[in-house]
Amino acid sequence: MTRKIIIDCDPGIDDATALCMALFDPRLEVLAITATAGTVDADQATSNVIAVLQQLDPTKYPRIGKAGHPEDAPVVDDRHLNGNDGLGDCNFPESARQHLPASEKVIAELARKYPNEVTVVCLGPTTNIARVCRRDPAVLPLLDKIVIGGGSVSHSGNVTASAEFNMYFDPAAAQDVFESATTKSLIPLDITDAMSFGVDLLEKLPARYSRAGNLLHKLIPFAFRAAHQLLGRELIPLYDATTILSLIEPDLFTWKSMAGKVETNGELTRGVTVFDQRLRPEWPINMEVAVDVDADEAHEMIIRSLRYAGQQT
Repeated sequence: MTRKIIIDCDPGIDDATALCMALFDPRLEVLAITATAGTVDADQATSNVIAVLQQLDPTKYPRIGKAGHPEDAPVVDDRHLNGNDGLGDCNFPESARQHLPASEKVIAELARKYPNEVTVVCLGPTTNIARVCRRDPAVLPLLDKIVIGGGSVSHSGNVTASAEFNMYFDPAAAQDVFESATTKSLIPLDITDAMSFGVDLLEKLPARYSRAGNLLHKLIPFAFRAAHQLLGRELIPLYDATTILSLIEPDLFTWKSMAGKVETNGELTRGVTVFDQRLRPEWPINMEVAVDVDADEAHEMIIRSLRYAGQQT
């Protein structure tokens, strides 16, 4: 049986890579891709979802949700590592999107249509899920699970000294989701940053003549150049691909039940995820957190998944 999922994302290069994996994995049925602001602004995020789908042209097109403008977004994005358009400055043709429903509406409709069957995979800020929480709280218990890529347990931040990007971008939304009455899995920066790839990844991508290979060969080299020039790094993490992998190959990860909250007010700690790890924890457990991964096998599985996408396109 296939697993019904909604992918909630803010498409930059990493998200596009994860979409290549998910759209062609026979174990997943991607019901919708819902856009959210984060790596790029809301309008660009929606355009990028459409662009990636058009480039990949999957046999079955998922529904698309339009990103809304967040209420308290910081003046920060990830364009410096992803290009001005978020997709390696490929500047894919603009597509019509004026009649698309809001992302939170798509999530609510599908949760009601398939009660207890839909997993939402959050690859960007959790703005859309929080909006569902606030506007239609009866919907969230209908979800099977929420998988969140973001936060950290003991890792330093990647957007500030202390915070991971997705949580920092909309900490109030993240805290609402953390507190929600849903089953949640968190794949934190501790795990995703350890899943870094060297430039030899380029030799292992699908063939350029495939649609997936053509897209990836445009995007991934940009990511390596940006990491080298701006961060002095020769490796790139594939945060979102690792999050998708945690869904389809959970046994590669070690999980721990934990109690987590998100700092929403701190001047220096906005967006920090805090876990009660005292000898006698007082906070209620609210999620499972990935605390370890079989990195060698996980690397191979991601490459295998991308190559399979190439075979299907």
